[in-house]
Order: sequence, then structure tokens, then C-alpha cells
Amino acid sequence: MKYLSILGSTGSVGCNALEIVEKFPEQFAIKALAAARNVELLAGQIVKFCPEIAVVLDESSALELKRSLPAGTSVEIMHGQDGYRAAATHSSVDMVVVAIVGAAGLMPTLAAIEAGKDIALANKETIVMAGEIVLKMAAQKSVNILPIDSEHSAIFQCIIGHRREDLDKILLTASGGPFLHKPEKEFSKITPDDALNHPTWSMGKKISVDSATLMNKGLEVIEAKFLFGVSQDMIKVLIHPQSIIHSMVSYRDGAVIAQLGIPDMKGAVAYAMSYPERLPLEQPIPDFFNIDAFTFEQPDLEKFPCLALAYNASKTGGTLPVALNAANEVAVESFLMKRISFVKIPEIISKTMDKHSVVTNPALSDIIEADRWARETACQMV
Repeated sequence: MKYLSILGSTGSVGCNALEIVEKFPEQFAIKALAAARNVELLAGQIVKFCPEIAVVLDESSALELKRSLPAGTSVEIMHGQDGYRAAATHSSVDMVVVAIVGAAGLMPTLAAIEAGKDIALANKETIVMAGEIVLKMAAQKSVNILPIDSEHSAIFQCIIGHRREDLDKILLTASGGPFLHKPEKEFSKITPDDALNHPTWSMGKKISVDSATLMNKGLEVIEAKFLFGVSQDMIKVLIHPQSIIHSMVSYRDGAVIAQLGIPDMKGAVAYAMSYPERLPLEQPIPDFFNIDAFTFEQPDLEKFPCLALAYNASKTGGTLPVALNAANEVAVESFLMKRISFVKIPEIISKTMDKHSVVTNPALSDIIEADRWARETACQMV
């Protein structure tokens, strides 16, 4: 039996993880659940999975959660940073599923690693902001970090069983998002509803917008560089609209190995939770007889400047990826609230990065300060 804590249990990845727990009750049990403010969904999860700890963002949500639960429900309700830390470090937990969106995932992930918990990681921002610190601590604590992002899960699966010194390239695929073939001159008219209408994947709002700007792929480039210990030059982004090839790797003898599957996160989530076992999910394989031809395109960095900004942040390193990520979070949230236009997202990120004084070898305190500064700077631009 593997005991889990799920941080971000009411989001897309968290809900997928709980579906897997429900399907395989002899293999998984829940000790802690953490969400933000989706009290109604969290209350239902508590009743079904009986965690010992449940965490929400603030005191008012905690009070609402208490009122929402049936009388006699046995669960400790906590809130804020202390609550997230408690969920991440619960003494009985074997693995923490980190499905929190954004920079908020960093500190609970570090706390879980410090406590010796294996990590199933869906929060790419943790690695983007503090990849060296996170991976060094994981190595010191003998903690496994298993990627949940479909692309990084695919790369992980393609690398297993092969010598790392034979690796030549990581071929990171991207769907291209909903605006791949939309004329750039029409981007100023894009609405949040347009950006959330992803052609192949069902994801949360923030990640859907990041996919539409290709920032999601830029963040994944930075994450892959750290997770797999490669240089940025070894990572190539390919636009693959069919989203069947989740990523590929090539080796120095010219061999290319790909991981394929339907565009559904459940497979990647389950593999991270059960590694090295593969669970009988009963997922369908792609319908190869009726599927369109696989196509690939080069990403257009002028049409999608967020990807170019991420490349620049990755090459510069230090705290610049922190500023990139923080400014992006502020800009995306502002776009979703209809405070700025779609085309303003890369503009705000770029200007924030230009203003940022990079710390080359940052300590955790430098990363936290860079995140605070970049958010404040981006908010002023909004």
C-alpha cells in the first residue's frame, strides 16, 4: 500500500490522481488532501477518501469547509502555508503528488523532499524557479522525482533502459495550442474563452492559456533541462498538432524512440504514482487506422514570443526564469480577468525580464525575492 498526499486535489491532475486511487484501492490510500478555495469539491473528496488532513488556502475557506462536511467527519482541517507544509510532510505519507499550479508549489515541494517523501511532480514551476536547489536536495535525501507532465513522462519513459551518455537530443512535442494557424493580426481580438478552448487537451485555465501562448512549452524546456541533466542545445521543440506523440528522444547512433498515447493525462499520472509498475488502466490506444497523418512544424518564435522569452531566460539562468514565471502568472491571471489583452501577455513578461537584475547563483532567499519583485513589477504594468 502506498500512502499519498495530493497537493492540488481539486485541479485536473489532482482529480485524475484520485480517480486512479479509487480504481486501485488495494494499492493506494489518501492521507492528506490540499486545495485552494474549491471547498465544495474538496468536501466531496474528503467524504470519499477519508484523509487525515485537509488543507485550504485561507481561514474563511477552512470555516466554509467545516460547515460543508457531514457531522462526525474525522479530518483535521488546516489552512495556509502551515497546512500545506503539514500535508507535504505527513509522517505516514510515502509520496506527495504536487499538482498545485504556479510558484505556490515550490515551498511545499521542498518541504516534502526535506521530509524524505518521493515526489510525483506536475508543478513545472518548482523546477523552473529552483531546479538546481530542488534536485540537489532530492539527491541528498535519496528522493525520487517522477514527472507527471505528459511530455516529461514520455521523455522519462524513452530514457529508461538506455545509457545516458548515448543520448543526443530531447524532442519535446507541443500541440501548438488553439491559435497555431490563426493569423497573428487577429491575436488582439482573442478572448479568454478562445484561449481556453484547447483543440486536444483538457487542462486547467492557467495551463490552457500557457499552451495558447506556447509559454507552457518554454517552461517545459527549462524543466527538461534540469530534470534530465542536459544542455538547452540538446532540447528541440516540435509542433505536433495531433498530440499523439507525447515526446521523443534521439541517440547518437541515429535511433529515435517515441512515447505515444491518447491525449489524456491519466496515463502519465498513473505511471508516476505506480513506477516502476504499469497499472491496468484500460485506457484506449490511439486509433491508428483512422487517425490523421502525423505532422510536425517548427515553432514560430515571432508569432509566439513567449517561447523565445523562455529560451532567453533558460540560457541566462540565475533568477531570470523566476522573473519570467512570476510575470507570466500575473499576466495570465490579468488576461483571464479581462484586464489586459492576449497580446499584452508577452509584452508584460518581456518588460519585467528587461528590468530584472539577475542573481547568477541564487540561494532560496534570492529566488523568493525575485519572485516577489517580478510579481510587483508586472502588477504595476497591468
